[in-house]
Amino acid sequence: MATTIRPLDDRIVIKEIEAEEKTSGGIVLPDTAREKPQRGRVVAVGPGKLLDSGNRAEIGLKEGDEVLFGKYAGTEIKLNGEEIKILRESDVLAKIVG
Repeated sequence: MATTIRPLDDRIVIKEIEAEEKTSGGIVLPDTAREKPQRGRVVAVGPGKLLDSGNRAEIGLKEGDEVLFGKYAGTEIKLNGEEIKILRESDVLAKIVG
């Protein structure tokens, strides 16, 4: 049975997009020389942060969005054999459009 994950509050779940294996000049990089990915695709979004009024703040991201995040942001976990990252919406630096 596959386990699903549903983030709480203003957290989002991201599947990282792997860094390039070649430089722009065509040099193949070994795993140890590649940078830690800072780009990913949103796979799940929480309901939003609970405000003092009892309402929830709207999250500006949705499933399928491609985002940039801080190098060491969030928590990495393994679920169903896949590595995913859980982070707060505020840890997302930008949404990639286009």
